[in-house]
Amino acid sequence: MANPNDPTLHSWIDIPPHSDFPIQNLPFGVFETDERGTRVGVAIGEYVLDLYAVAQYGFFDDLGLGAAQPKVFRRRTLNAFIRLGQTAWRAVRQRISELLRHDNPTLRDNEEAMRNCLLRQREVRMLRPIKPHNYTDFYSSIEHATNVGTMFRDPANALLPNWRHIPIGYHGRTSSIVVSGTPIRRPNGQRKAPDAVAPTFGPSQQLDFELEVAFVVGDGTTMGETIPVAEAEDHIFGLLLFNDWSARDIQSWEYVPLGPFLGKNFGSSVSPWVVTMDALEPFRVSGPEQEPQPLPYLQLDGDHNFDIQLEVLLQLKDGPETVICHSNFRYMYWNMAQQLAHHASNGCPIEVGDLYASGTISGATPDSYGSMLELSWRGTKPLHLPDGSERKFLQDGDTVIMRGYAEKDGLRIGFGEVRGTVLPAPAL
Repeated sequence: MANPNDPTLHSWIDIPPHSDFPIQNLPFGVFETDERGTRVGVAIGEYVLDLYAVAQYGFFDDLGLGAAQPKVFRRRTLNAFIRLGQTAWRAVRQRISELLRHDNPTLRDNEEAMRNCLLRQREVRMLRPIKPHNYTDFYSSIEHATNVGTMFRDPANALLPNWRHIPIGYHGRTSSIVVSGTPIRRPNGQRKAPDAVAPTFGPSQQLDFELEVAFVVGDGTTMGETIPVAEAEDHIFGLLLFNDWSARDIQSWEYVPLGPFLGKNFGSSVSPWVVTMDALEPFRVSGPEQEPQPLPYLQLDGDHNFDIQLEVLLQLKDGPETVICHSNFRYMYWNMAQQLAHHASNGCPIEVGDLYASGTISGATPDSYGSMLELSWRGTKPLHLPDGSERKFLQDGDTVIMRGYAEKDGLRIGFGEVRGTVLPAPAL
């Protein structure tokens, strides 16, 4: 049985060079067409493999999925499939890899099955891949936290005393998490200028993006149960790109004493394809040195960061895309295993499909800062764009695009993209 991550594998499907979706990736998502309704699919090259159709042809019958299939592949989210557990995820990914291998005629030479199981991505509508009951946003990039602390507090003491001891996060909302391509409306809210006597209410003037990666919980817990940090990754199904839109002026006025609220909860965007932890296994790397050493419940051996290259592009209305940020997921000070173990350390129940976002991912150099707040240094250093315009924060009509991929030894595992266009604020 071939390893699905074997870099020498290739498919009978023609996959363009530098595609995000080679046979070694096989990310899961949910798509919709007028004819088929809603289906679970896997991305392969420029195609979507319809897993409901694959199941109907009996290709999963011997995998032990039981009565759950094929109906588990005809849902509006991946949640039901994820609940089948890690053994099932791996078996399905393995079987798909076998079916798509260049030397396997089972699907390739069955013209009817191939026609019914494969669709071009441009012919389908992608949906939000999971239904999260809970969402948590962490604050785990030391470069980002240092930049924000420098801007808003004492530069000599940019990090608060607890930052190097605990994965900081807050529990957010799920109702406004939307799939890539969904427009984001500029929020109204309370803002107070530093020299103003009182706040005003109106459209945010400091709308921002945050470059993040989120993981999807694949194995839940019961109330009172904890997750040992060494076992935390077994509770993760996969990763996707995440844009946590932010209204900085609303946020800066409201966040003391209880933290983010209306400046954050008006919208977050996710990419439609969830890349599995198994597909990312070849791209493990060590993370930054943690000093002081974390408390025992957060201590880990081995490599638990992932070398995922990230970029942010800004597209002005009807204009070209311009890269404004290059960053990398490997920069994270607190890794996913530590985040999840900490979240469950007080017995908080973890639910299948829950989303845990990394927090803004910034590097050490200005071109790697993962937000407009940092790129324009709170508006004091505007970004100059190729058409001669400049940006301190986002304007109506701007489109933000985030892309990510891991690449090594000629193998590229990509995430696709998450994009969103800013719409004007609702009329007051």
